[in-house]
Amino acid sequence: MGGLLQITLDGLLDGATYALVGLGLSLTFGSLRRLNLAYGATAMLAAYVGAWLHLRYQAPVWLVALSVVVAATLIGCYVERLCFATSRDDAAQPRGAPIAGADGREVVALASSFAVWMQLEQLAVNLLPRHLNAFPSLAVERSWFLNLGAAELAVRPDRLLLALLAVTLTLGLAAWMERTRAGLAWRAAADQRAAAHLVGLPVARLQLLGFAAACALSGVAAFAVLSLDGQVTPMFGMWVLFKGLVAAMLGGLGSVRGVLWGGLVLGLVEAWAQAWWGAQGREFATYALLFAVLAWPRRWGAGQDSTEADPPAGTMDRAGLKAWWGAQAGRP
Repeated sequence: MGGLLQITLDGLLDGATYALVGLGLSLTFGSLRRLNLAYGATAMLAAYVGAWLHLRYQAPVWLVALSVVVAATLIGCYVERLCFATSRDDAAQPRGAPIAGADGREVVALASSFAVWMQLEQLAVNLLPRHLNAFPSLAVERSWFLNLGAAELAVRPDRLLLALLAVTLTLGLAAWMERTRAGLAWRAAADQRAAAHLVGLPVARLQLLGFAAACALSGVAAFAVLSLDGQVTPMFGMWVLFKGLVAAMLGGLGSVRGVLWGGLVLGLVEAWAQAWWGAQGREFATYALLFAVLAWPRRWGAGQDSTEADPPAGTMDRAGLKAWWGAQAGRP
Protein backbone atom coordinates (compact mmCIF):
# COMPACT_ATOMS: atom_id res chain seq x y z
CA MET A 1 0.00 0.00 0.00
CA GLY A 2 2.80 2.38 0.91
CA GLY A 3 4.57 1.72 -2.38
CA LEU A 4 1.46 2.56 -4.39
CA LEU A 5 0.95 5.84 -2.54
CA GLN A 6 4.63 6.76 -2.91
CA ILE A 7 4.52 6.18 -6.67
CA THR A 8 1.37 8.30 -6.94
CA LEU A 9 2.88 11.11 -4.88
CA ASP A 10 6.06 11.13 -6.94
CA GLY A 11 3.98 11.22 -10.12
CA LEU A 12 1.97 14.19 -8.88
CA LEU A 13 5.13 16.11 -7.96
CA ASP A 14 6.65 15.40 -11.37
CA GLY A 15 3.37 16.35 -13.02
CA ALA A 16 3.35 19.75 -11.34
CA THR A 17 6.81 20.34 -12.81
CA TYR A 18 5.53 19.46 -16.28
CA ALA A 19 2.63 21.87 -15.79
CA LEU A 20 5.03 24.67 -14.90
CA VAL A 21 7.10 23.89 -18.00
CA GLY A 22 4.04 23.81 -20.27
CA LEU A 23 2.33 26.91 -18.88
CA GLY A 24 4.22 29.38 -21.06
CA LEU A 25 3.79 27.19 -24.15
CA SER A 26 0.03 27.04 -23.65
CA LEU A 27 -0.11 30.79 -23.04
CA THR A 28 1.79 31.42 -26.28
CA PHE A 29 -0.68 29.33 -28.26
CA GLY A 30 -3.59 31.08 -26.58
CA SER A 31 -2.17 34.48 -27.54
CA LEU A 32 -1.27 33.93 -31.20
CA ARG A 33 -2.88 30.59 -32.15
CA ARG A 34 0.58 29.56 -33.29
CA LEU A 35 2.82 26.82 -31.87
CA ASN A 36 6.25 28.12 -30.88
CA LEU A 37 8.76 25.32 -31.48
CA ALA A 38 11.57 27.55 -30.20
CA TYR A 39 10.02 27.60 -26.72
CA GLY A 40 12.34 24.93 -25.30
CA ALA A 41 15.42 26.43 -26.94
CA THR A 42 14.50 29.82 -25.45
CA ALA A 43 14.49 28.31 -21.95
CA MET A 44 17.72 26.43 -22.70
CA LEU A 45 19.67 29.47 -23.92
CA ALA A 46 18.44 31.53 -20.96
CA ALA A 47 19.57 28.75 -18.62
CA TYR A 48 22.98 28.67 -20.32
CA VAL A 49 23.30 32.42 -19.75
CA GLY A 50 22.65 31.86 -16.06
CA ALA A 51 25.10 28.94 -15.92
CA TRP A 52 27.74 31.06 -17.70
CA LEU A 53 27.36 33.84 -15.11
CA HIS A 54 27.59 31.26 -12.34
CA LEU A 55 30.71 29.58 -13.73
CA ARG A 56 32.61 32.63 -14.90
CA TYR A 57 31.73 35.27 -12.30
CA GLN A 58 30.40 33.15 -9.40
CA ALA A 59 27.18 35.17 -9.55
CA PRO A 60 24.84 34.75 -6.57
CA VAL A 61 21.73 32.65 -6.93
CA TRP A 62 19.34 35.60 -7.02
CA LEU A 63 21.29 37.21 -9.85
CA VAL A 64 21.34 33.96 -11.81
CA ALA A 65 17.57 33.59 -11.36
CA LEU A 66 16.96 37.17 -12.50
CA SER A 67 19.28 36.81 -15.49
CA VAL A 68 17.54 33.60 -16.63
CA VAL A 69 14.09 35.22 -16.54
CA VAL A 70 15.26 38.43 -18.23
CA ALA A 71 17.22 36.51 -20.87
CA ALA A 72 14.22 34.29 -21.62
CA THR A 73 12.03 37.37 -22.04
CA LEU A 74 14.47 39.08 -24.41
CA ILE A 75 15.05 35.91 -26.42
CA GLY A 76 11.30 35.43 -26.64
CA CYS A 77 10.88 38.94 -28.07
CA TYR A 78 13.54 38.07 -30.66
CA VAL A 79 11.69 34.88 -31.60
CA GLU A 80 8.37 36.70 -31.79
CA ARG A 81 9.80 39.38 -34.03
CA LEU A 82 11.33 36.86 -36.43
CA CYS A 83 8.56 34.26 -36.54
CA PHE A 84 5.26 35.65 -35.29
CA ALA A 85 5.24 39.43 -35.82
CA THR A 86 2.90 39.18 -38.81
CA SER A 87 0.48 37.07 -36.74
CA ARG A 88 -0.21 40.10 -34.56
CA ASP A 89 -1.51 42.12 -37.50
CA ASP A 90 -3.41 39.55 -39.57
CA ALA A 91 -6.68 39.36 -37.62
CA ALA A 92 -8.70 41.04 -40.34
CA GLN A 93 -6.71 39.59 -43.23
CA PRO A 94 -7.80 36.60 -45.32
CA ARG A 95 -6.12 33.25 -44.90
CA GLY A 96 -2.72 32.87 -46.47
CA ALA A 97 -2.00 30.68 -49.48
CA PRO A 98 -2.73 27.07 -48.50
CA ILE A 99 0.20 24.72 -47.95
CA ALA A 100 -0.84 21.05 -47.72
CA GLY A 101 -4.33 22.20 -46.83
CA ALA A 102 -3.22 24.48 -43.95
CA ASP A 103 -3.04 28.26 -43.72
CA GLY A 104 0.27 29.21 -45.30
CA ARG A 105 1.04 31.74 -42.58
CA GLU A 106 0.74 29.08 -39.89
CA VAL A 107 3.10 26.75 -41.76
CA VAL A 108 5.64 29.55 -42.28
CA ALA A 109 5.51 30.56 -38.61
CA LEU A 110 5.96 26.93 -37.52
CA ALA A 111 8.90 26.36 -39.87
CA SER A 112 10.48 29.66 -38.85
CA SER A 113 10.29 28.82 -35.16
CA PHE A 114 11.94 25.45 -35.90
CA ALA A 115 14.82 27.23 -37.67
CA VAL A 116 15.23 29.65 -34.76
CA TRP A 117 15.18 26.66 -32.39
CA MET A 118 18.29 25.30 -34.12
CA GLN A 119 19.92 28.73 -34.01
CA LEU A 120 19.31 29.23 -30.28
CA GLU A 121 20.58 25.76 -29.39
CA GLN A 122 23.78 26.39 -31.33
CA LEU A 123 24.29 29.72 -29.56
CA ALA A 124 23.92 27.96 -26.21
CA VAL A 125 26.45 25.28 -27.15
CA ASN A 126 28.89 27.95 -28.37
CA LEU A 127 28.51 29.78 -25.07
CA LEU A 128 29.30 26.68 -22.99
CA PRO A 129 30.79 23.95 -25.21
CA ARG A 130 30.91 21.27 -22.48
CA HIS A 131 28.08 18.75 -22.48
CA LEU A 132 27.51 19.01 -18.72
CA ASN A 133 27.56 22.43 -17.05
CA ALA A 134 27.08 23.28 -13.40
CA PHE A 135 24.02 25.31 -12.37
CA PRO A 136 23.37 26.89 -8.95
CA SER A 137 21.82 24.19 -6.81
CA LEU A 138 19.03 24.74 -4.30
CA ALA A 139 18.35 21.03 -3.82
CA VAL A 140 17.52 19.70 -0.38
CA GLU A 141 18.71 16.13 0.04
CA ARG A 142 16.91 15.42 3.30
CA SER A 143 13.34 14.18 2.84
CA TRP A 144 10.31 14.70 5.00
CA PHE A 145 8.49 11.57 6.12
CA LEU A 146 4.71 11.52 6.43
CA ASN A 147 3.35 8.79 8.68
CA LEU A 148 -0.11 7.73 7.49
CA GLY A 149 -0.42 4.79 9.83
CA ALA A 150 -0.39 1.97 7.31
CA ALA A 151 2.25 3.66 5.17
CA GLU A 152 5.10 6.16 5.44
CA LEU A 153 5.65 8.54 2.53
CA ALA A 154 8.89 10.38 1.74
CA VAL A 155 8.77 13.79 0.07
CA ARG A 156 11.59 16.20 -0.63
CA PRO A 157 10.71 19.74 0.48
CA ASP A 158 12.30 21.32 -2.60
CA ARG A 159 10.14 19.24 -4.94
CA LEU A 160 7.07 20.08 -2.87
CA LEU A 161 7.93 23.78 -3.09
CA LEU A 162 8.30 23.49 -6.86
CA ALA A 163 4.88 21.85 -7.11
CA LEU A 164 3.32 24.61 -5.00
CA LEU A 165 4.96 27.20 -7.26
CA ALA A 166 3.44 25.55 -10.33
CA VAL A 167 -0.05 25.41 -8.80
CA THR A 168 0.16 29.00 -7.54
CA LEU A 169 1.34 30.41 -10.87
CA THR A 170 -1.25 28.46 -12.86
CA LEU A 171 -4.25 29.31 -10.70
CA GLY A 172 -3.05 32.88 -10.15
CA LEU A 173 -2.67 33.47 -13.88
CA ALA A 174 -6.11 31.97 -14.55
CA ALA A 175 -7.69 34.21 -11.92
CA TRP A 176 -5.90 37.27 -13.31
CA MET A 177 -7.20 36.55 -16.80
CA GLU A 178 -10.77 36.16 -15.54
CA ARG A 179 -11.07 38.88 -12.90
CA THR A 180 -8.92 41.84 -13.97
CA ARG A 181 -9.49 44.37 -16.70
CA ALA A 182 -6.04 43.75 -18.20
CA GLY A 183 -6.65 39.99 -18.25
CA LEU A 184 -10.02 40.42 -19.90
CA ALA A 185 -8.45 42.70 -22.51
CA TRP A 186 -5.84 40.06 -23.28
CA ARG A 187 -8.52 37.37 -23.66
CA ALA A 188 -10.57 39.58 -25.95
CA ALA A 189 -7.50 40.28 -28.10
CA ALA A 190 -6.65 36.57 -28.24
CA ASP A 191 -10.17 35.26 -28.96
CA GLN A 192 -11.64 38.01 -31.14
CA ARG A 193 -8.79 40.04 -32.60
CA ALA A 194 -10.78 41.85 -35.27
CA ALA A 195 -13.57 42.87 -32.89
CA ALA A 196 -11.07 43.84 -30.18
CA HIS A 197 -9.29 46.09 -32.68
CA LEU A 198 -12.59 47.73 -33.61
CA VAL A 199 -13.32 48.73 -30.00
CA GLY A 200 -9.89 50.29 -29.62
CA LEU A 201 -7.90 47.63 -27.79
CA PRO A 202 -4.15 47.63 -28.66
CA VAL A 203 -4.25 44.08 -30.02
CA ALA A 204 -0.67 43.95 -31.32
CA ARG A 205 0.77 45.27 -28.06
CA LEU A 206 -1.33 42.91 -25.94
CA GLN A 207 -0.23 39.90 -27.95
CA LEU A 208 3.41 40.95 -27.81
CA LEU A 209 3.17 41.35 -24.03
CA GLY A 210 1.48 37.95 -23.79
CA PHE A 211 4.25 36.33 -25.79
CA ALA A 212 6.93 38.00 -23.66
CA ALA A 213 5.16 36.93 -20.46
CA ALA A 214 4.99 33.34 -21.71
CA CYS A 215 8.74 33.34 -22.40
CA ALA A 216 9.39 34.85 -18.97
CA LEU A 217 7.45 31.91 -17.53
CA SER A 218 9.76 29.58 -19.45
CA GLY A 219 12.68 31.28 -17.69
CA VAL A 220 11.02 30.79 -14.30
CA ALA A 221 10.44 27.12 -15.10
CA ALA A 222 14.00 26.65 -16.35
CA PHE A 223 15.56 28.09 -13.20
CA ALA A 224 13.17 26.23 -10.89
CA VAL A 225 13.85 22.85 -12.53
CA LEU A 226 17.61 23.24 -12.99
CA SER A 227 18.17 24.60 -9.48
CA LEU A 228 17.04 21.20 -8.21
CA ASP A 229 19.20 19.28 -10.69
CA GLY A 230 22.31 21.44 -10.26
CA GLN A 231 23.33 21.01 -13.91
CA VAL A 232 22.24 21.82 -17.46
CA THR A 233 22.89 19.94 -20.72
CA PRO A 234 22.08 20.61 -24.40
CA MET A 235 19.15 18.18 -24.11
CA PHE A 236 17.31 20.51 -21.75
CA GLY A 237 15.61 22.46 -24.55
CA MET A 238 14.15 19.33 -26.12
CA TRP A 239 12.99 18.13 -22.70
CA VAL A 240 11.20 21.42 -22.01
CA LEU A 241 9.46 21.44 -25.39
CA PHE A 242 8.44 17.79 -25.32
CA LYS A 243 7.16 17.59 -21.73
CA GLY A 244 5.52 21.00 -21.92
CA LEU A 245 3.83 20.20 -25.23
CA VAL A 246 2.41 16.89 -24.01
CA ALA A 247 1.11 18.49 -20.80
CA ALA A 248 -0.42 21.41 -22.71
CA MET A 249 -2.05 19.15 -25.30
CA LEU A 250 -3.52 16.88 -22.66
CA GLY A 251 -5.18 19.85 -21.00
CA GLY A 252 -6.00 21.69 -24.23
CA LEU A 253 -3.55 24.04 -25.93
CA GLY A 254 -4.36 27.57 -24.81
CA SER A 255 -6.04 26.50 -21.57
CA VAL A 256 -4.31 27.84 -18.45
CA ARG A 257 -5.97 25.52 -15.95
CA GLY A 258 -5.90 22.66 -18.43
CA VAL A 259 -2.12 22.54 -18.53
CA LEU A 260 -2.09 21.87 -14.78
CA TRP A 261 -4.35 18.83 -15.14
CA GLY A 262 -2.47 17.71 -18.23
CA GLY A 263 0.83 17.86 -16.37
CA LEU A 264 -0.54 15.87 -13.44
CA VAL A 265 -1.89 13.19 -15.77
CA LEU A 266 1.45 12.97 -17.56
CA GLY A 267 3.33 12.70 -14.28
CA LEU A 268 1.08 9.91 -13.00
CA VAL A 269 1.31 7.95 -16.25
CA GLU A 270 5.11 8.21 -16.27
CA ALA A 271 5.44 7.25 -12.61
CA TRP A 272 3.30 4.14 -12.94
CA ALA A 273 4.90 3.17 -16.25
CA GLN A 274 8.35 3.35 -14.68
CA ALA A 275 7.20 1.28 -11.71
CA TRP A 276 5.87 -1.43 -14.00
CA TRP A 277 8.26 -1.39 -16.97
CA GLY A 278 11.33 0.60 -15.96
CA ALA A 279 12.88 3.70 -17.50
CA GLN A 280 12.29 2.59 -21.11
CA GLY A 281 8.64 1.91 -20.32
CA ARG A 282 8.37 5.42 -18.91
CA GLU A 283 9.52 6.99 -22.16
CA PHE A 284 7.35 4.65 -24.22
CA ALA A 285 4.30 5.61 -22.15
CA THR A 286 4.98 9.30 -22.74
CA TYR A 287 5.17 8.87 -26.51
CA ALA A 288 2.11 6.63 -26.47
CA LEU A 289 0.21 9.28 -24.54
CA LEU A 290 1.23 11.94 -27.07
CA PHE A 291 0.11 9.71 -29.93
CA ALA A 292 -3.22 9.09 -28.20
CA VAL A 293 -3.79 12.82 -27.79
CA LEU A 294 -3.01 13.45 -31.46
CA ALA A 295 -5.18 10.58 -32.67
CA TRP A 296 -8.13 11.13 -30.36
CA PRO A 297 -10.97 13.01 -32.12
CA ARG A 298 -11.24 16.02 -29.86
CA ARG A 299 -10.73 19.74 -30.27
CA TRP A 300 -7.47 19.92 -28.34
CA GLY A 301 -6.36 22.92 -30.38
CA ALA A 302 -9.21 25.10 -29.17
CA GLY A 303 -8.57 24.66 -25.49
CA GLN A 304 -9.67 27.92 -23.92
CA ASP A 305 -10.91 27.99 -20.36
CA SER A 306 -14.65 27.59 -20.72
CA THR A 307 -16.35 30.03 -18.36
CA GLU A 308 -19.45 32.15 -18.47
CA ALA A 309 -17.20 35.13 -18.99
CA ASP A 310 -16.16 33.96 -22.44
CA PRO A 311 -17.68 35.85 -25.37
CA PRO A 312 -19.75 33.75 -27.77
CA ALA A 313 -17.30 32.52 -30.39
CA GLY A 314 -17.92 33.86 -33.85
CA THR A 315 -20.79 36.14 -32.78
CA MET A 316 -18.98 39.20 -31.47
CA ASP A 317 -19.35 42.31 -33.57
CA ARG A 318 -18.26 45.73 -32.36
CA ALA A 319 -21.41 46.43 -30.36
CA GLY A 320 -21.45 42.93 -28.90
CA LEU A 321 -17.83 43.07 -27.77
CA LYS A 322 -18.40 46.51 -26.22
CA ALA A 323 -21.34 45.13 -24.24
CA TRP A 324 -19.37 42.06 -23.15
CA TRP A 325 -16.34 44.18 -22.23
CA GLY A 326 -18.42 46.58 -20.18
CA ALA A 327 -20.17 43.76 -18.34
CA GLN A 328 -16.94 41.90 -17.55
CA ALA A 329 -15.06 45.02 -16.43
CA GLY A 330 -17.60 45.45 -13.66
CA ARG A 331 -17.16 41.91 -12.29
CA PRO A 332 -15.42 41.60 -8.91
